Amino acid sequence: MRLRRGSPGGTTSPPGHGRRRIARRARIAAGVAFALPLALTAGGLGTQSAQAADPTCSVDYSANDWGSGFTAAVTINNEGSAAINGWTLTYSYSGNQRLAQGWNGRWSQSGQTVTVTNESYNATIPVNGSVTSGANFTYSGSNAAPTSFSVNGTVCGEEPVADPAVVATPTSLALQPGTSGTFGLRLNARPESNVTVSVARTSGNTDLAVTGPTSRTFTPSNWNTTQPITVAAGTTGSGSATFTASAAGHEPATVTVTQLASGGDTEYEQRFLDLYGQIKDPANGYFSDEGIPYHAVETLIVEAPDHGHETTSEAYSYLIWLEAQYGRITGDWGPFNDSWELMEEWMIPSADEQPTNSFYDPSSPATYAPESTDPADYPAELDGTIDVGQDPLANELSATYGTDEIYGMHWLQDVDDTYGFGDACGGTGGDPTFINTFQRGPQESVWETVPQPSCDDFTYGGENGFLDLFTGDAGYAEQWRYTNAPDADARAVQAAYWANQWATEQGNASAVASTVDKAAQMGDYLRYAMYDKYFKEIGNCVGASSCPAGSGKDSAHYLLSWYYAWGGALDTSAGWAWRIGSSHAHFGYQNPMAAWALSSDADLVPESPTAEDDWATSLDRQVEFYRWLQSDEGGIAGGATNSWEGHYGTPPAGTPTFYGMYYDEKPVYHDPPSNQWFGMQAWSMQRLAEYYYASDDAAAGEVLDKWVDWVLSEVTIGEGGDFQIPATLAWSGAPDTWNPNNPGDNSGLHVEVTAHSQDVGVTGSLANALSFYAAASGDTAARDTAAGLLDALWEHLDPIGVATPETRNDFSRFDQEIYIPPGWSGTMPNGDVIEPGATFESIRTFYHDDPAWPQVEEYLNGGEAPTFEYHRFWAQADIAVALATYSHLFEE
Repeated sequence: MRLRRGSPGGTTSPPGHGRRRIARRARIAAGVAFALPLALTAGGLGTQSAQAADPTCSVDYSANDWGSGFTAAVTINNEGSAAINGWTLTYSYSGNQRLAQGWNGRWSQSGQTVTVTNESYNATIPVNGSVTSGANFTYSGSNAAPTSFSVNGTVCGEEPVADPAVVATPTSLALQPGTSGTFGLRLNARPESNVTVSVARTSGNTDLAVTGPTSRTFTPSNWNTTQPITVAAGTTGSGSATFTASAAGHEPATVTVTQLASGGDTEYEQRFLDLYGQIKDPANGYFSDEGIPYHAVETLIVEAPDHGHETTSEAYSYLIWLEAQYGRITGDWGPFNDSWELMEEWMIPSADEQPTNSFYDPSSPATYAPESTDPADYPAELDGTIDVGQDPLANELSATYGTDEIYGMHWLQDVDDTYGFGDACGGTGGDPTFINTFQRGPQESVWETVPQPSCDDFTYGGENGFLDLFTGDAGYAEQWRYTNAPDADARAVQAAYWANQWATEQGNASAVASTVDKAAQMGDYLRYAMYDKYFKEIGNCVGASSCPAGSGKDSAHYLLSWYYAWGGALDTSAGWAWRIGSSHAHFGYQNPMAAWALSSDADLVPESPTAEDDWATSLDRQVEFYRWLQSDEGGIAGGATNSWEGHYGTPPAGTPTFYGMYYDEKPVYHDPPSNQWFGMQAWSMQRLAEYYYASDDAAAGEVLDKWVDWVLSEVTIGEGGDFQIPATLAWSGAPDTWNPNNPGDNSGLHVEVTAHSQDVGVTGSLANALSFYAAASGDTAARDTAAGLLDALWEHLDPIGVATPETRNDFSRFDQEIYIPPGWSGTMPNGDVIEPGATFESIRTFYHDDPAWPQVEEYLNGGEAPTFEYHRFWAQADIAVALATYSHLFEE
């Protein structure tokens, strides 16, 4: 991968916090989505629930405690046989906890007794539904959790659930007749003595059987080491079976294994299943113990993530896409739903991780901070004298969903907590942790970044944590900050659309309905990516002080920009929060397929009143954007900005415009240029081709006709896995200023392919794009090239995936100095010193313990550049999805 994320500009650009997860459930109640936050009390981590025999309701209580106050969340679960119409919750504290404010319910307190009554929008709790409400409290001394809860006068409780559990990864397998596969087992907590886990088929297809060990023993020292179990399919029959892994005193784990019907399966479908099996095999290392997809199996890799066992929102979206294709082929939609829940659990900040959104003022979204093209110009001074526009989405979203929280993914996560930020903000060291890197303008490459926790409580870094590396201010407050990568959220929506289509064709739409509802909600919040960073008016926006502040939707460019971001104070007694969009739009982030689904599919149109129209406008604008940026040869140029150089500067005279936004050959980052990598072409045009296939939009077809001709002229396919696709692009000239009534021919805009490669992930995406285009247009050359590329990729299959050698000359930059302002000093969690003269390597000395480090060290000492074969998760998923796509379009 060659991308990078982040939102330059300091406090208006996020960093987050260690994941404090013990038990989290997501439910839809009365049309409102609520998530149960983690319980964190003075007594430690845990979820407190009142107990009662034969309960008809239960209450989950959690608290995020910062010593002098806390945020409490209560979730009422209706476990009875009838809906609850109107509710009043009562409970009592044993200390001096005092109510400050509440939300999603009318809170009051008398003595130690707290009463919460429903609002009009959440009065009904359906059978098996839930509703969550929250409040802030102050206290001194102890803060014990309440022990009993009543709803409408009836004491609630739930049967105790054993905390120790057996964990299975993956939770589903698909096997061809006569083949076998594996799943892994571990425990979720250290046992006091040895625990034996037994595995048996407990229901379903008797042609499936355990052939590996039927039991595994876990000790106090290896309890969290995954151990494999092998399951084999017979030679006849089909259908699913459930295998249960159980142990005394532990919650069991179940795995669904599906034996596919013999005969009728195609070559490329079989390849999909083979590669899917390799990806999901726990022994191959694509996933963490939590089931989170790593950026790569290998740890020593530096590109957008600066470590292989970080992950991105992109990886989560690729997992969702992969599982959608699996559901189409097998009819098993459990893995698809599980992948969304995994993403929701770990990559969407929960209520306790974005605690002060209630203080957000849509009339004053954020304080302006200028961006600069040079990292040495940072920290950038906040400037409260610059007018910012109004946020037109916040009130609509809060009214629609009954919460001020944002339902969108943060972009970067340290899955193994390699940096060690996990214990910041009351988190748990070693847990998957939100982090950020890019913060200092377009010239800041990954080699010049200073990683930070997304929740900065000044535990690490300098006197003010990491904040004063990026923004200049009179004072600094502990805060949480998150950045969303819109292309990843849009890909998740895109996958949900197809999952819904395929499940409906199978007569099984209900199996994915809940997940599709969540995808629509994500699309609702994704509209923040359509807005100028500071909600200023779109078009001819020059001069930070003179560019007009927007009102209503005149600050919307309706494209998918590079990010949106949100954050706020940790201290709820002095609460504040902010939100920003982004002024920079790159063609590579556009997703007309998602826009089409969110504007025209009844199951995916979001609930907010203006969302459908916004996405319809966005769809038209995105297709125009491709047309405006198409070079004379056919490649698509960079993008446009509403804020020249990030500070509403003056562009060069004659700069072409698109609805008043200025053409930018390389939006957002310059090292390397953001439109140099061919992967942007393959990723984005795959979405356009998919949209063309689904909609038959002639405007999309015209762009693709020209683009495909250009690409086919640059692709070569030989024998024995020999192939080449474009890798590096050079641009010259500029597009014509856009006139939607009379588009120019862009005869002065040119692209040249300066290098070719065997980038396996990009090749998979390109094959996918060509497949959809061929199916929509009947172009046999595109179809045959797609098949040829897939065949060539298959020649590079190794025991854990598809890979080709990569020589990393850029690893010479491990020694590159990173800019640290004079006089600034701080430390990383492992003690690495951050000060002027520090290098990429010197603040990441954990790399010295990596098994691949000797090859890099030899290179830094004057040897040859190291060559590696990387197994990036997104690349394997891209190839697998392309195989399934080709099979579906041409072999079935």
